[in-house]
Amino acid sequence: MSKRFVTIWFPHLKTNWFTRRQPSLYNTPFALALPDHGRMIVTAVNNVLEKEGIQAGIAVADAKAIFPGLKVYDDKPELSIKLLKAFANYCIRYSPVVAVDPPDGLILDATGCSHLWGGDLLYTTAIINRLKSFGYDVKAGMADTIGAAWAITRFDATEIVIHSNQQYFALLFLPPVALRLDQDTLELLDKLGLRQIQNFIGIPRAALKRRFGNHFIERLDQALGCKEEMIHPVQEPAPYHERLPCPELILTRTGIEIALQRLLETLCSRLQREQKGLRYASFTSYRVDGKTQKIEIGTNRVTHNSNHLFKLFELKLDTIEPDLGIELFILQAFKIEESQPMQNKIWSGNCDLNDIKVSEFIDRVSNRIGVNNIHRYLPDEHYWPERSIRLASSLDEKMSTSWKTDKSRPIQLLSTPERIDVTAPIPDYPPMIFRYKGKLHKIKNADGPERIETEWWLEKGQHRDYYSVEDEEGNRYWLFRLGHYTSDQKPQWFIHGFFA
Repeated sequence: MSKRFVTIWFPHLKTNWFTRRQPSLYNTPFALALPDHGRMIVTAVNNVLEKEGIQAGIAVADAKAIFPGLKVYDDKPELSIKLLKAFANYCIRYSPVVAVDPPDGLILDATGCSHLWGGDLLYTTAIINRLKSFGYDVKAGMADTIGAAWAITRFDATEIVIHSNQQYFALLFLPPVALRLDQDTLELLDKLGLRQIQNFIGIPRAALKRRFGNHFIERLDQALGCKEEMIHPVQEPAPYHERLPCPELILTRTGIEIALQRLLETLCSRLQREQKGLRYASFTSYRVDGKTQKIEIGTNRVTHNSNHLFKLFELKLDTIEPDLGIELFILQAFKIEESQPMQNKIWSGNCDLNDIKVSEFIDRVSNRIGVNNIHRYLPDEHYWPERSIRLASSLDEKMSTSWKTDKSRPIQLLSTPERIDVTAPIPDYPPMIFRYKGKLHKIKNADGPERIETEWWLEKGQHRDYYSVEDEEGNRYWLFRLGHYTSDQKPQWFIHGFFA
């Protein structure tokens, strides 16, 4: 498939912007100006003033002498780039690769896009009509090269689309300025009488290079397709993405779900063929009013299961509001990893962390309540209970040591033990009563003590004597006394965990 590019030109970009905000200027000739070396210079004119023969670059005083009563407004130097970036982001609905072409143009890599609109001409015309509906003067052209598209957009009023491999003939009768040459080269060509591209396109390249330099040859080769021209898109498209334009505007959730299912099936089929899976993806809708809405999902393990991914997106579909209608959907997979198929166990019915159903369940929960609210813990080599566990970085992280199962431990362990008031016989009897958060607990059963010494190589401190206790309501707690009883100091008691 040959490359296809569309270039868009806004001949009155800034003056159209002023007119949109002041409709009274629509039929009024006016200009924009900036100071330059002590005098005001016209930087832009609207189409009404342009028809009167006044162009940008002349002094404001001269323009007013030609056209008395001319309205002049202060130019905004940064306005062009802001408008072009806004238009570029809007035009992503027509192509995944859109670049800004200052001071008044855009470049779209339209390769493989036009068939979705019914062909090159309908595609280009649809872009022109949509941008014109925003109140801007617009011209556009399509060709195999950026240079040829740029040339016909600005210098050929009869052609919008140049068919594949026809850029040579399309350029013949255009002026040299259509090749985007510098001013010095253009003046030299004019002096030599070379006022159309056909006058020099057949001259040997070596002679042209000696006379006009490398830049001249580069621009000519770019326009003819002999040399590739790179562009820098405003949004770098993800390597794995799918687009779904809508011939009819989507107004219902059912339509959104159908679009999402189609995109997921296409993307996941491609990932499966390449033995890859995604970890992070986004689903973006482009509304007819120019607004975009995006929802994002992430997974714990790589997957190309379209049904599972649909369920993750489905949790957030209510945030997409069709309003006047959605005209384009884009599904992008930003994080891709290798996906090796796992061999199923025939005879084992036990489920472990390697079971895909576990990771899919975690994905559904994490995308509902937030990935930071789900944790996995692994044992760690410490005696101190609050240090004996650590957070795992993923489902695939392996244990460096085994869980200690010789002693009972509470299901819920406090990260920091909390002080409690205890009544207990001495010296080594379990507590009888304790008060926690204002509530008095009378102990019915108790087991202990279990002494855990401090980790002297990490810090200094006293040992702990732990007791598993049960109150009259049947609730079980893990309490400990810090250090030994002393005659001159009341012992300190703490609660450290809760049994089921």
